[in-house]
Amino acid sequence: MADLASALAGSLLEKLGSLVYRELYLAWGVQSDVQKLERTILTIKIVLLDAESKQASNPKLSVWLGQLKDILYDIEDVMDEIEYKVLRKQAITTYGSAMAKVRHFFSSPMALSSRLKLAHKIKNIRERLDEINAEKVQFNLTERHEEVHVNPLWREKTHSFIDPSTVIGRHGDKEEIKKSLMHPNPTRNLNIIAIVGLGGMGKTTLAKAVYNDESVVNHFQLRMWVCVSENFNVTRLVEDILKSARVKVDKNSSNEDTLQTSLRELLKDKRFLLVLDDVWNENRNKWTELRDLLTGGSHGSVIVVTTRSRRVSSVLDPIYTHSVEGLSKEESLSLFVKCAFKEGEDKLYPNLLPIADEIVKRCKGVPLAVKSLGGLLYSKVDESEWEFVRGNEIWELEENEGGILPALQLSYNQMPIHLKRCFAYCVNFPKDHEFLNILLIEQWVAHGLILQRSANKKQELEDIGELYIKELMSICFFQDLDELNFCVYSFKMHDLVHDLVLSIGHEEWLEIDSDNKDVASTVRHLSISSSDQQVSKFSNKLTNVRSIMFRTKPHVSSVEACISRFKSLRVLAIPYSDFENLPSSIGTQKHLRYLDLSGNKSIKKLPNSICKLHNLQTLVLGGCENLERLPKDMRNMINLRFLTISTKDTCLFVNGVCCFNSLQILYVMDCPRLECLFPQMDNCLTNLRTLLFWECKSLTSLPPIIKHLKALESLYICDCEEIDLTGGGEGDAQDLNLRLQFLYIENLSKLEILPEWLLGSANTLKELRIMGCENLKVLPEWLPTLKSLQTLEITECNELSSLPVGIHHMKTLRKVKIKDCPELVTRLEDWSNILELELDSKNAEDDKVM
Repeated sequence: MADLASALAGSLLEKLGSLVYRELYLAWGVQSDVQKLERTILTIKIVLLDAESKQASNPKLSVWLGQLKDILYDIEDVMDEIEYKVLRKQAITTYGSAMAKVRHFFSSPMALSSRLKLAHKIKNIRERLDEINAEKVQFNLTERHEEVHVNPLWREKTHSFIDPSTVIGRHGDKEEIKKSLMHPNPTRNLNIIAIVGLGGMGKTTLAKAVYNDESVVNHFQLRMWVCVSENFNVTRLVEDILKSARVKVDKNSSNEDTLQTSLRELLKDKRFLLVLDDVWNENRNKWTELRDLLTGGSHGSVIVVTTRSRRVSSVLDPIYTHSVEGLSKEESLSLFVKCAFKEGEDKLYPNLLPIADEIVKRCKGVPLAVKSLGGLLYSKVDESEWEFVRGNEIWELEENEGGILPALQLSYNQMPIHLKRCFAYCVNFPKDHEFLNILLIEQWVAHGLILQRSANKKQELEDIGELYIKELMSICFFQDLDELNFCVYSFKMHDLVHDLVLSIGHEEWLEIDSDNKDVASTVRHLSISSSDQQVSKFSNKLTNVRSIMFRTKPHVSSVEACISRFKSLRVLAIPYSDFENLPSSIGTQKHLRYLDLSGNKSIKKLPNSICKLHNLQTLVLGGCENLERLPKDMRNMINLRFLTISTKDTCLFVNGVCCFNSLQILYVMDCPRLECLFPQMDNCLTNLRTLLFWECKSLTSLPPIIKHLKALESLYICDCEEIDLTGGGEGDAQDLNLRLQFLYIENLSKLEILPEWLLGSANTLKELRIMGCENLKVLPEWLPTLKSLQTLEITECNELSSLPVGIHHMKTLRKVKIKDCPELVTRLEDWSNILELELDSKNAEDDKVM
């Protein structure tokens, strides 16, 4: 199942145990029932990891877990409802009119009827939970903690023997590795080489080909091969190394000391090659312990490590890291034919080869995928069977040990619970979807998948989400990283990885299209790419939907039907639609955290009822170029943390006094008439960390509030033709005590000099990029006083003729790029301390361009 009951129970316990929630339950008079709920969840949670590891082989247990999750979600909704009422009271008390305050007083949620209704709901949930708790005894579950990894030994231990004829498309890879193997770093006694790539890419096969190469065999006096897998136990590895070298190991009489002595004697004065296959260990201390035992060989000894994780590779400190890429189409087809036919038999069935060609396209060059599907079709010559494979998802195929899903499943099983939940959520996106980091992270936040543990309380949720993405990239579950602008980047998921996420999350996800037949009651996430009639048909069969993503332009009636039907939504994404008015019923979505209306060029206004979404954290209005204005009561959205805006309005947030103190990220985009922003706002945006202005062609200055944004870390100003940056930071700039770390300035035609208020970030500014500022004549003399500046990039600044004295001697500066600045000349030797230097030949005094 996509979302793990153990993780859901853990997040609920964290909320239930917080001081804030305890005070709420006391005020509502439901403290006793809530405490009983908490105790029951705790007794169930301790066996949930065991239950989740066994559910694949026990259908009854899987059903039990599903029923438990239904209850846990209901508990979460009740808690959310209480929180919403508190937020609503806070918004009305702070910003409401006198009449609104009177109405709220007489309809107070603290009224007896509301309290009785809530108490009855909690009691009903508690009774259901007690029943579930009583049923768990039949499954004989044991207590298990998260740090204990489930280890499905699906993969047989690898060995070093290989038929060279089966290695296809890896000659170049093999020669590159051999080069480093035969000519290692002369300053090191023991060299490490890492082979890194996605599971199934052929790392082990490649390592075997190198290991058995004749020149390698002759070069090393001793060769050993050990399959490490998840269990990086040093004593066990020493024993396996000895066994690989054919040293007899008596388990009864051998202990740690005797094993280590035997290993030292084995390696002494020998140039050895050791392959450690399938390494997952990221603990540097464990690696150091093993490496220290292997230093007794002669000069030129090498350890080759294969791993799926770049984090593992970084721990090893290798002299060379080889990334294994996918096979070409021709190489994949050749490998497929070898696996699917007996030698020469393919020529007897020419009708099957075009189908084979289509099948290997799906495999995207991953050898394990090619071999798995080729092996599945081995000796089958019926064309319909080949068509079946071509037309079906890999996860639907019957997989044996060594098949593609078990290979990727192992990577998934290695993940901590928080990553499993975030990865499983990606079932909501189609194959080849181009993810944007900022939007995916905010969706994770909306569903409560990112939690601030005690160790990272000071980290913002967005920062933690960035770490999650990096972790998923390190094990190749995300790939094809493409850095865009403004710290935004895109990435994709390999098709085979997408197949894995489908196999994990298919019970909770449904795509409504023309082919739908059955709808499972477990569905919580909808992707809609069908007609309005289909939406209406299937929405009536579902009750617990938490996210809806429209993949095609819906009619407003479909949107209204979804809003009216599903009251537990956390995410609602309707990008690139064309309706003119968002239904006013949107205000009934008490639980909604994420609303995406981006790219709607028809919408002209938003209903004021949207301001009742006190739980809303993300509102995406970028590309809504005909939006006339924002609702007048937007300040009531007191939980908003991410906001992108496009509008025809001339002034934003006129009524926004003392609002948006939860806002972390603000993008003001494509607002051609915008002239002013945040007028008369002095105590606002106190937590704003990222601010972007893009294509605001009438904006003449930054808002005066800029000098108060002490949490601001990133400022991007692009294509704002009339803006003057020298305003906004009046007073002694050095006393502003700003925290700006990144400043990107692009295509500001009126910019002639950098503003002095930047000095307020003299201790924090790390990156300064200036692009396309055609009238920038000089950089300020105080620029070298920026104590933390690491990156300086200046491009297409036609009038810039000199750099300030001392800029070459900035101790923190590591990266400099100067391009297309025809009036600027600088000497290469002046930048000798710069690690990364990129100068145009016309900017460098000599012709040596670095």
